[in-house]
Amino acid sequence: MKRNFAKQFLFFVAFFLLTIASQAQYLWNSDTAFKAGRANSGRLWGYMFGDFYAKGHSDSLQRGNANQYSGIPTSRNAFQFRRIYLGYDYNITSKFSAELLLAAEDNFPAGNPPGGAVNGDQTFNNKYTFYIKLANIRVKNIWDGTDLIVGQQATPAFPLLSERIWAYRSIERTIADIRRTPSYDFGAGLQGTFDPKTKNFGYNLLVANGSSAKPESDLFKWFYGDVWFLFLDKKLVFDIYADYERLGWIAENGDVPYGHVSRQMTKAYVAYNTPALTIGVEGFINHLQHAVAATKTAGGTDYLSPNATGISAYIHGDIVKNSLRFFARWDAFNPNNKVDNSLYSAYKPGVFSVGNYVDGSPVSSVNDITYKQQFITAGLDFTPAKGIHFMPNVWYNHYKTQLDGRDGKINGDYDIVYRMTFFFTFGK
Repeated sequence: MKRNFAKQFLFFVAFFLLTIASQAQYLWNSDTAFKAGRANSGRLWGYMFGDFYAKGHSDSLQRGNANQYSGIPTSRNAFQFRRIYLGYDYNITSKFSAELLLAAEDNFPAGNPPGGAVNGDQTFNNKYTFYIKLANIRVKNIWDGTDLIVGQQATPAFPLLSERIWAYRSIERTIADIRRTPSYDFGAGLQGTFDPKTKNFGYNLLVANGSSAKPESDLFKWFYGDVWFLFLDKKLVFDIYADYERLGWIAENGDVPYGHVSRQMTKAYVAYNTPALTIGVEGFINHLQHAVAATKTAGGTDYLSPNATGISAYIHGDIVKNSLRFFARWDAFNPNNKVDNSLYSAYKPGVFSVGNYVDGSPVSSVNDITYKQQFITAGLDFTPAKGIHFMPNVWYNHYKTQLDGRDGKINGDYDIVYRMTFFFTFGK
């Protein structure tokens, strides 16, 4: 009797394990099968990056709220994750595929912006938490060379091209990303090529909520689009991007002599991209219609429509092939080209809270949305095995006000951070 029970028990255990294994084939199908678009094939993938950092100097006014080191005092050091991704891609059929991505990201540590509010992807006790970053279905080749994507998806702003060629998101965001142009949004998009055989000329279009993972909160949609070109055997890359979102509408009345607030970005990108050496330049003009309320020295308020401008230049390449690389980057950013010290004494966001579109962050603690920024990073990339990176680097950001009569550190100051960044991937 005991022997029969033992046999039955072993049979059920074996049956259970075989059932689990058969179900798990969708998770563990080979990457080759997934890339070939075979029905019922999928892949589980992810990556993580973070640092050990030491703050060498802190801006005395805690400016630059678009960066994660604002408000962190000099000499602070810590180990931290800055991003954890866990994704699953699945081919439902050869025509339809689905994408799901969970993300935990240290966008704003506790205490940043100053005042102690918990922001970013952290719970109220400061623990990281996953949220749904991407969740969409793709219909392949709705016409030759073009896919339709519906759901929460990557935007055309930078994730589909310039971020990939920059290749060091683990070190810093692209310049458009730093200024909070959305990297993902909920909507319907088209991604395709005009020449499906050579794939040297293509486009990306998206109409979306403009609220990323958050529910829609207004009547207006964000419109994105870019066109890209590849030359010299796909080594030379050109990309032209534009977007538009209306932020609000107010009827003219007294102190508010305008009808709408909006932002509209135009961005250009060029890169020479090879496995051994990459050089890239990216620049944007972000027109902010009626976004800034300027206090007149003679009394009263003008509502200005400035252009925020930014440019980024970088290089990365091999020192020892497949083992050691270098990278360096310089950015310059001006949030407001309408500063006139002879006419105005102060500047702040207008009726709508559009500070996020002016200086890449909420209104700074010093109520100064005029300060220019220069960002520099450089470092080495040691790769002991494929998909594993250790990267010693320096992170530096300088702030310079455009207002008259500011002396010392109010006139200009900087943040500098020394880091050992680690980055590793799996399944993709």
